Amino acid sequence: MAAVLDDADSIDAHVSDTLTAGVGLCHTHIVEQVVENSAECISWLVEQGVPFTTIDNKPLPSTANTASNGDLANKTAKQNGSKLSTLHLTKEAGHSYRRIIHATDATGKAVFETLHRQAQSHPNIELFANRTAVDVVTREKSGAAGSYCSGAYILNQASGRVDLFRAKFVVLATGGASKAYLFTTNPDGASGDGIAMAWRAGCKVANLEFNQFHPTCLFHPHAKSFLITEAMRGEGALLELPDGQRFMDKFDPRGELAPRDIVARAIDYEMKRLGCDCVYLNISHKSADFIRSHFPTIYARCLSYGIDITTQRIPVVPSAHYTCGGVVVNSHSESDIENLFAVGETSFTGLHGANRMASNSLLECFVMAFAAAKQLQQRFNTTPTPTDIALWDDSRVTQAENEVLISHNWDELRRCMWDFVGIVRNDERLLKAQRRISLLEQEVLIYYKQHNVSKDLLELRNLILVASLIIESALLRKESRGLHYSLDYPKLAAELKDTILTPEKAG
Repeated sequence: MAAVLDDADSIDAHVSDTLTAGVGLCHTHIVEQVVENSAECISWLVEQGVPFTTIDNKPLPSTANTASNGDLANKTAKQNGSKLSTLHLTKEAGHSYRRIIHATDATGKAVFETLHRQAQSHPNIELFANRTAVDVVTREKSGAAGSYCSGAYILNQASGRVDLFRAKFVVLATGGASKAYLFTTNPDGASGDGIAMAWRAGCKVANLEFNQFHPTCLFHPHAKSFLITEAMRGEGALLELPDGQRFMDKFDPRGELAPRDIVARAIDYEMKRLGCDCVYLNISHKSADFIRSHFPTIYARCLSYGIDITTQRIPVVPSAHYTCGGVVVNSHSESDIENLFAVGETSFTGLHGANRMASNSLLECFVMAFAAAKQLQQRFNTTPTPTDIALWDDSRVTQAENEVLISHNWDELRRCMWDFVGIVRNDERLLKAQRRISLLEQEVLIYYKQHNVSKDLLELRNLILVASLIIESALLRKESRGLHYSLDYPKLAAELKDTILTPEKAG
């Protein structure tokens, strides 16, 4: 997670690095908003008890203050300067300074588990497990243009029943859509649910053609979606061909620390040129103690597959990793539909532009979530509780006898996206994918209308929709910029513009 904490670093430097990585499409005011609040976010996470790695490897003291009013500029944050100065900072691709705060090599897990415990113990929070959202509920405004959100239909996976959740506000924080690809670092739930629900509700989406492929996912038949962190290259790991030759310097003067899109394309190019299944990441020139202390999770996981990274190279391949586009939101995370918010990878804030810089996304999650929370707090008492919403109607559907269509179409979709809408694209491949996915969309729509919903059906329905939006966005961008590289349009276009789709104009 990136933040400006080093005395040698600066807000301006972090902003500049982000704008450079975004290749002209970052929204500067959002970049500044996110970066300027970075230290306060880290301070808040420290207070919640996230076990970030420190310089001396001693645990950080925490008061675990669960109170949150959406205002980051609080007294607690201001009192944490000494704590933040003890955090160990590493460097990742695209960053000009060491500004990556981490919990050894499993930061996301540490943040999630800590905040999950805090949520479970909070008296005003009730968590509903084993649920899958079907759609948000919207209503037309009375006497004004537009609509507002008033709740959501939610599938209870245990009972098979779809329940209505009435709400003054709904926040979509369902992640991205990288599960659309055959190879991904993401968990199974990254099926674009929030993006698809927002689109069906009438929200604009933007820049969905910018799909980030992480350069280094472990290549092993039994390793599912295991990412080899960027921080390993930040600490000196080298990319090598099967014969041991380095290659990144041929593609970019920054070598292994070039932005992810450049590294991923370089690996893709070399794999296709040589016909090899993978390339290798080598950190064995570092001491064994250094490797085990800095990357304990990676060390243990690789060792479980018979790879000792203190003496052996790690086989790696690029994999779909992050969806840079999403639901268009404003500076406090609200979508086109009043009272419907989107946060994190589900959203499009304008922070990432054409290419997300490493470790900016987790920071964006918290800064924009606090901005949303502040809005909800300010408007809560003046927003009426929704009433008179129709319950879910499943009177005209039947229980599916088998779900082979779901599993078959799921596999076909992911292979189609990997083969035709991957790291390197052209219009011919995109049009092939568009035709195939259009057929899948028709089949799944018929199935959805005739049968009771299930988690797998809902996720497939959403993923097919988002895949079609990715392809439409890619066809509209007649240039190569950042994460979108087209053989038909290999140069940058003179005009800088986002690719914005609306439900009314979608074709």
